[in-house]
Amino acid sequence: MKIFRRINRNIRDAFKSVIRNFSLSIASISCITITLIVVALSVVLSLNVENFTESIRKDVTVVIFLDNDVTKNEIENIEKSIYKTNNVAELTFKTKEQTASEFGKENPAFESIVNSWKNGENPLLDSFMLKVNNIEMIEDTVKEIKKIDGVNNVNYGEEIVRQLIVVFKVVEKACLWAVVALVLVTSFLIANTIKLTIYSRKTEIEIMRLVGASNTAIKMPFVIEGLFLGIIGSIIPICLTIYGYVALYNFFDGKMFASPLAKLIPPSPFIYTTSLLLLVIGILVGMFGSYRAVRKHLKI
Repeated sequence: MKIFRRINRNIRDAFKSVIRNFSLSIASISCITITLIVVALSVVLSLNVENFTESIRKDVTVVIFLDNDVTKNEIENIEKSIYKTNNVAELTFKTKEQTASEFGKENPAFESIVNSWKNGENPLLDSFMLKVNNIEMIEDTVKEIKKIDGVNNVNYGEEIVRQLIVVFKVVEKACLWAVVALVLVTSFLIANTIKLTIYSRKTEIEIMRLVGASNTAIKMPFVIEGLFLGIIGSIIPICLTIYGYVALYNFFDGKMFASPLAKLIPPSPFIYTTSLLLLVIGILVGMFGSYRAVRKHLKI
């Protein structure tokens, strides 16, 4: 019972401190809120970009055209050489007859042209259809494949893929640095709030020391105050994450830019795990700022 009374008293003291230093508390809460909104946007953006990248990785196909006069043994050797690049997720061989047949079925206007080709008149080339494991290594993989004897040409829409990779890297780095910067600023503001609270209760703290209060008993109300600030500051970002993302998902019907590749992550359980992450970050930032101020200004 004594422990519960002490905890209850610490919570009351922390709550009174938040009210007493209302303007500074509002500043700290606002900073936590802004930080967590940026964190939420970064998480949503980064994970959806990662999901988009994964979709592209699965969809991007490297078409490896072979020389017109390659033999069966040479095709087998080329296949072995492609596997040696160590970036093969899936590799399929397609004869020029299969390519012509598929081309005719997909393009009815050219079906008559394809059907008119007689033996030996097919101008297409045998090819390998390659799906890679790591899209960021696709350029190096293509360079290695082009060096293989019997390979005529390699095509994968390199410019588009290159630009997408650059965009993804820039987005991820920008999100990371924005979050780090805001977390540091927020911790600094919370530390200042707690510092003023410590100064305003300096006499009370000295009396507690004189009557033999433990360091933990003195520190705990301030740490709990930081916890309060973190929880309150996380409410708006959590609401925006839950309702905002669901609205965004429904508005775009789960697809950005009307592209089947740019699929958004389904809201459930994504928004709930993200919300839990925001709450944990808010609490940790609040308590870290408080603990840092307590150690520095109470010298305990």
